[in-house]
Amino acid sequence: MSDRAFVLFAHPCQESYSAALHTTVTDTLSARGWDIDDCDLNAEGFNPVLSEAERRGYHDEATNTAPVQSYVDRLQAATALIMVFPVWNFGYPAILKGFLDRVFLPGVSFKLVDGKVKPNLTHIRKLAAITTYGGTRTRALLAGDPPRHCVKRAVWHVCRPDKMRYLALYDMNRATDAKRAGFLSKVSQEMQAF
Repeated sequence: MSDRAFVLFAHPCQESYSAALHTTVTDTLSARGWDIDDCDLNAEGFNPVLSEAERRGYHDEATNTAPVQSYVDRLQAATALIMVFPVWNFGYPAILKGFLDRVFLPGVSFKLVDGKVKPNLTHIRKLAAITTYGGTRTRALLAGDPPRHCVKRAVWHVCRPDKMRYLALYDMNRATDAKRAGFLSKVSQEMQAF
């Protein structure tokens, strides 16, 4: 079975540095023969808002996936999950947070067993996040670096992958062309070995 990557991209501007990172990921994996399901959340018009009805039906595994079934199907078909996003206000962009709220449902990403979360995306053997921070690593650490912890703890927990990478370019607000080019090269190298 070939590797199938579900690439979640969360930036609204196609000329952005995040878009260049996204292209590097998809181009590198495609050149290696990977099957890519490229999910540009903004281009697809994904609605990140968990509705009242969805919240009320959240724990009903028989019906909770209906509003987002196509995304659930895509996630369940993947052997790798790669998230490409900028960090804004020490968190995920709203569209990515909304994806996790609406698609990482009971019965999809986890099972509740005696009140404990048990991983349910164990077919995902590789997990990566590629991101940028406007501020320094120290500033992110002082704020608790929520995106890093969410990926490396919460998303990791429901997948339990064999391989996990969190690649971050910090201090983007002052990054030189050389620093940005160097990070693009690092991402390409990481995806070559992913």
